[in-house]
Amino acid sequence: MTGSTRTDAGADAGLAALVAQHGRRRGRQRWMTAAVVLLAALAAGYFLFGRNGAEEGPGYVTQPAARGRLVVTVTATGNLEPTNQVSVGSELSGTVTAVHVDDDDRVTKGQVLAELDLSTFEDTVAKSRATVAVAEAGLQQAKATVAEARAKLNRYRQVAKLSNNKVPSKTEMDTAEAELARAVATVASAEASIIEAKATLRSDETKLGKARIRSPIDGVVLERSVDPGQAVAASLQAVTLFTLAEDLSKMELKVDIDEADVGQVKAGLPVSFTVDAWPDRRFEAVITRVGFNATDSDGVISYPAVLQVDNSDLSLRPGMTGTAEITTVTRDDALLIPNAALRFEPPAEPAAAAGGRGVIGSLMPRPPAATRRSQVTAAEDGSKRVWVLRSGVAEPVQVRTGASDGRSTEIVGGDLQAGDSVITEQAGGR
Repeated sequence: MTGSTRTDAGADAGLAALVAQHGRRRGRQRWMTAAVVLLAALAAGYFLFGRNGAEEGPGYVTQPAARGRLVVTVTATGNLEPTNQVSVGSELSGTVTAVHVDDDDRVTKGQVLAELDLSTFEDTVAKSRATVAVAEAGLQQAKATVAEARAKLNRYRQVAKLSNNKVPSKTEMDTAEAELARAVATVASAEASIIEAKATLRSDETKLGKARIRSPIDGVVLERSVDPGQAVAASLQAVTLFTLAEDLSKMELKVDIDEADVGQVKAGLPVSFTVDAWPDRRFEAVITRVGFNATDSDGVISYPAVLQVDNSDLSLRPGMTGTAEITTVTRDDALLIPNAALRFEPPAEPAAAAGGRGVIGSLMPRPPAATRRSQVTAAEDGSKRVWVLRSGVAEPVQVRTGASDGRSTEIVGGDLQAGDSVITEQAGGR
C-alpha cells in the first residue's frame, strides 16, 4: 500500500515538471514573437521617416542683408547746472543787520544783498580821515619851516658877502645850511605820512563798502543762507551767504561717460536728453568738453562730459537729472545684417556621432548634445565669417564689419550683397 502511494506521487511530480517546461517554452516563443514585431516596426519607421529627414537636411532661420540707416548712440546720466554759478560770502566778520533779497529773486550786478553792522567800519573810516588831515597839516608846517630856514641861510650869505666873509662865522653858516636840509627832509616825511594815511583811509573805506554785500553778477538767487542777526566769522572759514546763477537760459548737463564708450564720444556731437519733469519731451544739447580725469565708483570707471543746453523757456531747473542719448555714428545707406548672423555657426555633422550604434541604436532616444557656444569667427586679417543660405545650402562668406548699434552691424567689405539671406539660427533651435 505504501509502495503504490509513492509511485503515484512520483508520477504527479513528473507531470507537473512537464507542464512547467511546456509553459516556459510557450513564454519564450511569445517574447521572441513580440521582439521580432518591434524590430520590424522600428526598421519600417527608420526607412519611412529617417531617410526622408536625412535627405531634407537641417532647416535655418534667415534674414536678408539690407541697406538702411544706422544710428549708434551712447546713453549717460547726469545733472543740470547753471553755466555760471557763484557763491557769495563775506570777507569781513560782523553781525548781519539786514537782508534785502530772498530765494528766486532776480538781482543785478552791484545790488546790495545784505549788510553787516556798519558802525564799527564807519568809525574806522572817520579816524583814518582825521589821520590824513593831521598828516596834511604836518606837511604845511614842514613847508613853513623850510621857508624859514632858507630865508635865514640867505641872510647869512648876504652878510658874509658884505663883510668880505668876516661874519657870520663858519659854524653859524654850517648850522643854517643843516637846518634848511633838515626842514626839507621833514617836508618829505610829511608827504610820505600823507600817502600812508590816505592808503589806510582807502582800505577802511573798502572795508566799509564790503560790509554791504553786493551781487557780483546779473542773475537769480538760487539759495539764501543768512538771516538778520546772524554773526559772520570770516576769519574761521569761508561762509557762503548766497548762491547765485548768472543766466538760467543757458545751462550745462554734466554726465558720466562709461570707459567702454568714451572712445566714441567727442566735443561737437549732438545729444538729446529727457528729464523726469517732462517725460514726453526731448531736449537738444551739444557736447562741449570730455574730461580726462577718471572717476571710480565701486569699480566702474567713467569720465565727465559737459553738454551745453538751451533753456530759453526756463523749463529746466538746476539739479534736475537728465538721461542723455549721444549720437556717435550715423550711416544713411549702410549694408546691415543682424548681430545674430555674426554669432551663428552650423552644428557638427551628426553622422560621426551616430556611427557604431546601428539602425536601431540611431532611432533610440539619446541624451541631448552639449550646447556649443556660438562665437564670431574672425580671420587673421580682421574679417569675420557669416553663413549665407544659397540654393538651400549654407555657405560661409568673409566680411569686414563696421559700427554696430547692438542689434545690427554695418558691413563695410567682403562678398556679401544686399538681399543675401544670412543665417541667424538653425530652425527649431537645434
